[in-house]
Amino acid sequence: MATIVLAGGGTAGHIEPALAVARAWRAAHPSDVIIFIGTAEGLENTLVPMAGFTLAHIPKVSIARRPSLSWLRIGFDLARAVRACRIILRDANLLIGFGGYVSAPAYLAARIASVPILIHEANAKPGWANRLGALTTTHLAVANPVNSGKFADALITGLPLRSDVAAAFTASRSDFKTARLAAKKRLGFDHSAPLLFVMGGSQGSIAINKEIAAALNALLSQGVSILHSLGRANPLPIAQGAYHPVAYVDAMADAYLASDLIIARSGAVTCSEFRTLGRYALFVPLPIGNGEQFYNAAALVKERRAQIIDQSEFNAQYLTSHIDALLAQSAEAAIDGSDGDVDAAAKILALGEFAMSP
Repeated sequence: MATIVLAGGGTAGHIEPALAVARAWRAAHPSDVIIFIGTAEGLENTLVPMAGFTLAHIPKVSIARRPSLSWLRIGFDLARAVRACRIILRDANLLIGFGGYVSAPAYLAARIASVPILIHEANAKPGWANRLGALTTTHLAVANPVNSGKFADALITGLPLRSDVAAAFTASRSDFKTARLAAKKRLGFDHSAPLLFVMGGSQGSIAINKEIAAALNALLSQGVSILHSLGRANPLPIAQGAYHPVAYVDAMADAYLASDLIIARSGAVTCSEFRTLGRYALFVPLPIGNGEQFYNAAALVKERRAQIIDQSEFNAQYLTSHIDALLAQSAEAAIDGSDGDVDAAAKILALGEFAMSP
């Protein structure tokens, strides 16, 4: 019996791939102990226990994007987090990290304790925590090819999918056309009207929500149905006609399948799930960070399944004047999804087993 520790809390982009790998590991090694590392504030406090896994907390290491007095605490906070990780990793046989603030102290603690480390990078441009972690191990995996640095030689696995997305692909692959029409019907939309699905990530996007509100009447007058996921923290508008606003979409696989056009941020998980089930997308990359969201969507643009627009250019006028062209490009896109990420969890599992071998 082995103990496997997974680090990747904070956002759904780190947690969902980790959960997919944890499920695959549990299916292959049901007697192994699986533990997640997280903080008391992250989304992992909801998602990990809901999936039936144990969550252990460490102190949060907060690093402001701009220089501030808080930077003086980084060393102290990091040391506390590393000590907490060492306790969790005391009996561990493998650490699997997925990036984010939780992963950095876990990598350092595992290195000190001589625990084998496997790192998966979801973004096409690796984040700082995984770049740090790559100095501690040669067992590296990526969702997409990386052009430089240590991840340039990593195993390309794809990005592990949520179970509902993977199951939807399996059920749809023999006849995507019928599957898309059935999903639109299950969501309660007119099958003959084009469906626009808008989402801004797990927390929603105030910037995107604002422009959709401004364009709403014009879009509805053009016969477009709209499923709008605003995020749980944002106010929910009143539903009207073919406009269905929700705080969060539970039937996410159906939303990907049913939509003729998706407007979304281009986080790694969103791009992967869209690649698997979606048809055509207009991505509005988050204008902060290290630019990874632009790179995440680039491959889909090359496949003629997406466009990218800068947030500064995305507004109601752009949307209403381009909606017909976007829907026309969607109609020309391939009707099928892609199996590129379907086996990602199994590939990471195999690499983890190799990393543990003598």
